[in-house]
Amino acid sequence: METAPTKPSLSRKPSPSFRLRNGSLNALRLRRVFDLFDRNGDGEITLDEMESALDTLGLGADRAGLEATVGAYIPAGANGLGFNDFESLHRALGDALFGPIVEEEEAQKEGEDEDMKEAFRVFDENGDGFISAAELQAVLKKLGLAEARSLAAVQEMICNVDRDRDGQVDFGEFKTMMQGITVWGA
Repeated sequence: METAPTKPSLSRKPSPSFRLRNGSLNALRLRRVFDLFDRNGDGEITLDEMESALDTLGLGADRAGLEATVGAYIPAGANGLGFNDFESLHRALGDALFGPIVEEEEAQKEGEDEDMKEAFRVFDENGDGFISAAELQAVLKKLGLAEARSLAAVQEMICNVDRDRDGQVDFGEFKTMMQGITVWGA
């Protein structure tokens, strides 16, 4: 028996960057989030994996609420959300919390800039307008990425986008790097 998805609700107001307005950046970000949440790499996010990931991010979820909201998107016979199911859940949450995406070009450009600034602020932990190797390493650690283990590897990442060679990434360099990301099939 299939049930209609429960209208999502959150105890906290979500970040405006919950849904990027740039489709290819959103698809890339969703794929990365999906892969991070899918701890065992089986191509599905189970309720346990979802609960664990949200707890790790400090967004503790009520199990019953999670089952009601997420469970409605898990296909019959599946153990969890496949990527397309995860994308549908994300879209439904975005529509419920922020309203449907309006495809107006000018609003999209303004929104992209705001999204880019919001993303930059995630990495610029001390708010000085630059992303240092230590700040990048801290964010990578929070995400559980292996690259965070080596400061040398993180410094190399910085060097790859650091055009003025000052050892850190400013907003312009960050924006150029993000605009250069190509998502195939998006």
